[in-house]
Amino acid sequence: HIKLVASDFLSLSPNSRNSSSFSLNGMPVYRVESVGVVVSRHLKPGKFLRFTVDDGTGCVPCVLWLNHSTSPYFSKQKPSIVRVDARMSLEFASLTELGAVVRVRGRVSGYRGTVQITVSDVTSEVDPNAQILHWLDCIKLARNCY
Repeated sequence: HIKLVASDFLSLSPNSRNSSSFSLNGMPVYRVESVGVVVSRHLKPGKFLRFTVDDGTGCVPCVLWLNHSTSPYFSKQKPSIVRVDARMSLEFASLTELGAVVRVRGRVSGYRGTVQITVSDVTSEVDPNAQILHWLDCIKLARNCY
């Protein structure tokens, strides 16, 4: 996962060849990580949780799918894996309370012309310095890697 601050995440552009992939300064970006405060939360039970993470440089839209048992996409997987994924998604959804500081990882996707994170995991941050450390990592990585 590429560590990005929200302002960099929001500046991702769709690749001209493949509209489902994105790039940052010409480098392809598929999976990202962001740390921030949950500032909005919209739950559609049994379908999805849409939430926004604010890291001080902007707000990152996120979607966590909760429809593992009814989606044709998930029906292609083994039932035991689907049950585990469904249980983990519900646990992740419980961590995304308003005001909570979370670390979000997932795949970059587009929805209605905007970029978002399709969440693969959420971790609650208890260290008060987690967000600042993430910013420092992002700055260092931007200078040295991308």
